[in-house]
Amino acid sequence: MIEKTLVLIKPDGIQRALSGEIIQRFEKAGLKIIGMKMQWINSNFAQQHYNAHVGKDFYPSLESFITSGPVIAMVLEGVKSVSIVRKLVGATAPEQSLPGTIRGDYAHMGYDYANKQGKTIPNLIHASGNKEDADVEVNLWFKPEELHSYKTSHESLIF
Repeated sequence: MIEKTLVLIKPDGIQRALSGEIIQRFEKAGLKIIGMKMQWINSNFAQQHYNAHVGKDFYPSLESFITSGPVIAMVLEGVKSVSIVRKLVGATAPEQSLPGTIRGDYAHMGYDYANKQGKTIPNLIHASGNKEDADVEVNLWFKPEELHSYKTSHESLIF
């Protein structure tokens, strides 16, 4: 089942110059980038993206973090891409992410420390949580004409 999913490299990933490494991990896993752009989002767009969290205690720090710098938004396509991306990314709380995952290798802050500091966890990436979220998020971040169809050299192994 070929799926599309949204991935954001958050401001901390860009500020730490990890974008190339993060993108490379997805490509090496066989996922295809069909849309990508860098943008600095505002409060209104953050509220649309994180609408399930607006009104929760942690939301103000989440919004402050995601709007603190540019993000790289990507649409990845592949077989079971939503679950594959979630495995590659690791647990939302970096200290719970296994070595070999992006968060496990490059992030470490936990909820307790972040909460004491009054900020959100800098966990490098947002990845759609499920197929339904992915469909909504892809459509929020990308217009249909911003998504591209092409063949990669390894697609003959999949189809």
